[in-house]
Amino acid sequence: MSFIDPARKVRKGEELDLPRVGDYLKKNVPGLTGELVIEQFPSGHSNLTYLLRVGETELVLRRPPFGAKDIKAGHDMSREYRILSKLCKVYSPAPKPLAYCEDASVMGAPFYVMERKKGIILRKDLPEGMEINPAMMRRLSFSLIDNLAAIHAIDWAAIGLQDIGKPEGFLLRQVEGWADRYERAKTDEIPEVGSVVKWCRENVPESPAATIIHNDYKFDNVVLDPNDLTRIIGVLDWEMSTIGDPLLDLGVAISYWLRDGDPEELMMVRMLPTNLEGSPTRREIVDYYAEKTGRDISRINFYFAFALFKLAVIVQQIYYRFAKGYTQDPRFAIMGMGAMILIQQAAKVIEKGSIEFK
Repeated sequence: MSFIDPARKVRKGEELDLPRVGDYLKKNVPGLTGELVIEQFPSGHSNLTYLLRVGETELVLRRPPFGAKDIKAGHDMSREYRILSKLCKVYSPAPKPLAYCEDASVMGAPFYVMERKKGIILRKDLPEGMEINPAMMRRLSFSLIDNLAAIHAIDWAAIGLQDIGKPEGFLLRQVEGWADRYERAKTDEIPEVGSVVKWCRENVPESPAATIIHNDYKFDNVVLDPNDLTRIIGVLDWEMSTIGDPLLDLGVAISYWLRDGDPEELMMVRMLPTNLEGSPTRREIVDYYAEKTGRDISRINFYFAFALFKLAVIVQQIYYRFAKGYTQDPRFAIMGMGAMILIQQAAKVIEKGSIEFK
């Protein structure tokens, strides 16, 4: 049985103009022959990702979500294309981009085409028939952190990525930026938002030396080798990547790291299989990262609380698109509640001063 990440029929309202896309590909991607077939990877929540089959060749196309003009941050296709163009030369899991199009007449928005990293992607629950034993889950979890440490070790200046971020004042800008994004995507009142944002503003730690950061590092943004699930062969979705505080990546990673024993309401928004037997605790993940990198993780509660808030804003932005009718994806209908739960948990982390909820 193959567990390779599958593509599906394109969702209603997110179709592409097949003749125009086909014409663009023939002109801009050398060596393509055969009929174009377009499918969609259905599991993403932000930028839209399509599988293009041209004869025997498989490519991936990325474009902003429909309705993204109201929420501009995180959908800059040219920026993501430039980052991957530099990164793929020194970091093999980064997909190689092949063409970038800013001509809105092709599909109504800029987009880019890249190679496909074909492998297994783990999502909320394992596909039927897949088994990961406790020892493998533990190795896989630490492999995820090994790979994060490898990303943070890339010499971003040497490969010409100086222009994608401003390390000075990075964390405070992140707090202000995500607070602003929340306000622009707000649909309902969540009482804890004000206190969470205030605490984050007042407790920004001093950052370690800046690195390239992925900014949404988690299991369903990595591609696993079908022959060895503990080996990462691809890292996807670099749309929010920048130069900044590497501990923010660690905070984001553990904000998705929910395990049995965490609050019941939080487990309702679990997105990844981090509850499998053998999965390390958040503390084990943080300590392992510190051992691998030598970085001080004494203020990890800030990064965890802020990452929960940031994740809540991302969820709220998605819900906003659904509430405004820009997407009909039924997965998005309950995301307003998800944003509220995540913000409430950020408030609990702040109250307890710990990355554990117990």
